[in-house]
Amino acid sequence: MSKTTNPNLNDVAETLLITLYVRALESQRPDALINDEKAVALVKQMNYDFSRFTQIKMDEDDKLSIILRNREFDRHARDFMARNPEAVVVHIGCGLDSRFERVDNGLVEWYDLDLPEVIDLRRKLIANECPRYHFLAYSVFDKAWLDLLSVHGERPFLFLAEGVFMYFEEAQVKSLVLSLRDNFPGAELVCDAFSPFIVRANNLRFRFSRSNISARYHWGLKNCKDVESWGNDIVLLDEWFPLDQPEPRFAHIQWMRHIPLLAKVMGIFHYRLGKYFQYPRTMP
Repeated sequence: MSKTTNPNLNDVAETLLITLYVRALESQRPDALINDEKAVALVKQMNYDFSRFTQIKMDEDDKLSIILRNREFDRHARDFMARNPEAVVVHIGCGLDSRFERVDNGLVEWYDLDLPEVIDLRRKLIANECPRYHFLAYSVFDKAWLDLLSVHGERPFLFLAEGVFMYFEEAQVKSLVLSLRDNFPGAELVCDAFSPFIVRANNLRFRFSRSNISARYHWGLKNCKDVESWGNDIVLLDEWFPLDQPEPRFAHIQWMRHIPLLAKVMGIFHYRLGKYFQYPRTMP
């Protein structure tokens, strides 16, 4: 396949290419935990120097964590749709992930949300919208997209934010979480976060790499219960860490499970935002 598309992304938007590249590499392993042939095809198609990411010095454990994280977000989406088959799911910071195709149950109303330049790239490389699959070309902090979702009334909502929140300040993340709670009471949010320790460590790694990636992490979550203190009726439902379950490719670092500072540097956290009310909502 000829290389026909230049992604032309900058800052945080460019980081979506890191996870795309990792999924493509994983899919070509003989012991692959995922099979993302679309990621492989996209990497081959794009006119982009993916070798830049080797300068970040991600080791195999880092790449495996990204793959396990991706698979865990898929599981959360499937579980939510099993409980709520006609749900509305919003994939915040969707990048070039093809999650809708992987988990679609034939009934869900799905929205992929990302910056306009990313959505434009999705349209060129992946797919266009269809009756149950929609694009939202907005910054996640632009409240206009919240208004667009009001047409779905009382349908259950799930918001997925994978590899997104750590690039913003805590005040921004808090404001967004409270907006989701207020506009969609009873919605569920699944997001990942790094510990403050790994935020600092990874920023140093970016700073001294030769990749020229400009994005930096800002928000670190010391304790997943801290989000509950941001406002009333925010409840932690469950948490997940890469070392929670035995994984043969992590066998050499299983000892880290007994050291919280190391075992919980990255996690996925599942929250319920507010109480679900059985009457029509009005948008502020």
